[in-house]
Amino acid sequence: MNTVRLTTAQALVRFLANQYSERDGQEQRLIPGVWGIFGHGNVAGIGQALLQAAVTQEADLPYYLARNEQGMVHASVAYAKMRDRLATFACTASTGPGSTNMITGAALATTNRIPVLLLPSDMFATRAADPVLQQLEDTRGGDVTVNDAFRAVSKYFDRISRPEQLVPAALAAMRVLTDPAETGAVTLALPQDVQAEAYDWPLSFFRRRVWHVGRPVPEPSAVERAARLLRNAKKPLIVAGGGAVYSGAETELRAFAEATGIPVADTHAGKGAVPWDHPYAVGGIGSTGSYAANELAREADVVLGIGTRYSDFTTASHTVFANPDVAFVNLNVARLDAVKHSAEPLVADARLGIQALAGALADWEVSADHRAHTRRLIARTREIEDRCFTLGHGPLPAQTEILGVLGDVLDDRDVVINAAGSMPGDLQQLWRARDPKAYHVEYAYSCMGYEVAAGVGAKMADPSREVVVLVGDGSYLMMAQEIVTMVSEGLKVIIVLVQNHGFASIGALSASLGSQRFGTKYRYRNDDSGLLDGSVLPVDLAANAASLGADVLHATSVEEFRSAMEEAKAATRTTVVHVETDLYGPNPPGHGWWDVPVSEVSALDTTRTAYETYAAHKQTQRHYL
Repeated sequence: MNTVRLTTAQALVRFLANQYSERDGQEQRLIPGVWGIFGHGNVAGIGQALLQAAVTQEADLPYYLARNEQGMVHASVAYAKMRDRLATFACTASTGPGSTNMITGAALATTNRIPVLLLPSDMFATRAADPVLQQLEDTRGGDVTVNDAFRAVSKYFDRISRPEQLVPAALAAMRVLTDPAETGAVTLALPQDVQAEAYDWPLSFFRRRVWHVGRPVPEPSAVERAARLLRNAKKPLIVAGGGAVYSGAETELRAFAEATGIPVADTHAGKGAVPWDHPYAVGGIGSTGSYAANELAREADVVLGIGTRYSDFTTASHTVFANPDVAFVNLNVARLDAVKHSAEPLVADARLGIQALAGALADWEVSADHRAHTRRLIARTREIEDRCFTLGHGPLPAQTEILGVLGDVLDDRDVVINAAGSMPGDLQQLWRARDPKAYHVEYAYSCMGYEVAAGVGAKMADPSREVVVLVGDGSYLMMAQEIVTMVSEGLKVIIVLVQNHGFASIGALSASLGSQRFGTKYRYRNDDSGLLDGSVLPVDLAANAASLGADVLHATSVEEFRSAMEEAKAATRTTVVHVETDLYGPNPPGHGWWDVPVSEVSALDTTRTAYETYAAHKQTQRHYL
């Protein structure tokens, strides 16, 4: 057997550089590069291997310097999301806090079913130097390290305590990264001494490997059962999730809706699968859903879920599908999701599943009355949206007016990124997406701090698109460091920084739950009350963005914001558009509910009143059996 002597880290770098994914005859690099921050756990291992690869050109695996370990995982997830989960990055971090900083990113990736490869450095496998700097000593066992925390948030976890263990572990890692049903964060914990240890590796380990991402074919009998349910439906509804987008099923879904007349609602991950102005597109569904989508959901007798995981926001905490006899047909590549809500499961690729259903329903469509009803609901929804965009609110503009301007000035292919706060709810109800990659909202984990880092990954994934990061001051303060990365890599990203001096979303939720917006404003502590309800803090986030290397534009009104956005679009560098909005809204009208428990007993009148409302909503909640 022909072998080559390399360190474990050098072998891993060479292996990763030769991994490819393929779907529908199109191949691409599975791991096009490595994000990292070096420290004593990886600088002489993975760091040396990446340097050697670059100098000797023995492996093509570029290195990218991040500013925060969580941020580099977010950037990798955004990249993979833009590439339909067919490519992602590896992330290397040092021992201890450098590695555990990636855990939140791992949870986000796995919750969203997005592949990312994490390479946290670990303690000495030999335990020759024990305890080393940053080592957790656990009295329960000598083999426990902080990296065990990755197990719960990874779809695959392994610790490479001997060099030869890398061979099966690396192959298993690639299997999970390219499995559309089982993908998520993949973690290979690398003890720092093992990274630098040499081994005689079989050359065949480094051959070019193509991981074929298949399209599972629907079982004919399952198609027949699903079609039978749909044929008997009088008021069916489609819920399009991320699977419809990752499968590239947009064309098939639009044609299916047109042929059958079934209206299509979307989740955050599925928005854009059907253009907003398509005659059967009814918008976001659930807790922050549109008027049309939620009205149709309440009436629906059969719900066809396509590539959705049915989060509580999608179902409005099990209240939006109100028909007592509602039945579900779930087309999903993952059986976990296909069987939810006692559904008739159709385990298959979304594109092939839609094609099969279209064939089985070729001579069937909804009634003319249901088509007309859908049109009326859409018209009413458009009136609601337009009113939100043109409120004329003052003295500070409402956030919905800012979204209205963005909708006007951005092109169909421009990517809007968001994740947390009040904006995801506003966006789900109001954003008019015509392209499946133009709406990039991470809402499975709704992680504050995702947005700026995600802008890096999205721009790297498709430099031809304008990327617009929409971020509130709360999320910006969590993680804005990757602005430096944008500048250093020469990436042009527009960051719309919406400042309202507090947590608008949680503040409004707090008020509705009787907690009086407690702890949700950025204020000085009041000497009299002892609460954080004093005057506004003198925080200058625009100056902060400028200090990180971005160009900054200011807007104090809707029209100034429009002008600033036009200028930002014409710019060639990362540009931050700073605008202040009213912390108190007004927000879009609510058409759904979200289950957030209220204190059952309280000394506060506001809480007692809120509990009465909560108890009334709980009466409408049920399992779909």
